[in-house]
Amino acid sequence: MTKVKDLVFPSLPYAYNALEPHIDAMTMEIHYTRHHKAYFDNLNAAVKDSPMADLSFDELLANISKYPVAVRNNGGGHFNHELFWSVMSPNGGGKPGGELLKAIEKDFGSFEAFQELFNNAAKTRFGSGWAWLAVKADKSLAVCSTPNQDNPLMDVSECKGTPILGLDVWEHAYYLKYQNKRPDYVAAFWNIINWAQVEKNYAKAL
Repeated sequence: MTKVKDLVFPSLPYAYNALEPHIDAMTMEIHYTRHHKAYFDNLNAAVKDSPMADLSFDELLANISKYPVAVRNNGGGHFNHELFWSVMSPNGGGKPGGELLKAIEKDFGSFEAFQELFNNAAKTRFGSGWAWLAVKADKSLAVCSTPNQDNPLMDVSECKGTPILGLDVWEHAYYLKYQNKRPDYVAAFWNIINWAQVEKNYAKAL
């Protein structure tokens, strides 16, 4: 497991304009180079020369209530964005396949019922936060949302599990293109989900 001090800032797996028209190039560039980079840099500054730097990142997140707010906010910010970039693709959209689709149909009734739950989690999160598809300890799937930069890995989260799909609903993720129309942004997200990666995340979480 990667220690906090050994974390690296990830490369974006596509060009800034690759997700257009669903996410515009300027939003992608600002979001990645300023917002995510700030979380990464601030996390490094917050753990520097402390025992936290030698913890595994998973351990840090799992026990986040023990650590300063700056570590919670920036550690979550780094983890959440790294996952977010990976679960989008210019060749995304459609539905998952294989075991993940079977699990979605088993736990939610249908893919469409899952979509509705996820959409509601994203649209009704008050203020800033995230919507998640997560694998719970009993290996079933759950849809939930968290405030700010929290995530289901954290001991402070009301919904606990391993996140395999996440949607950023902070205004900086969509405001340049969608202004206050968060539901339009949420709807557009389904066109760029990298289900192949989400399926890998699901298999790893089992």
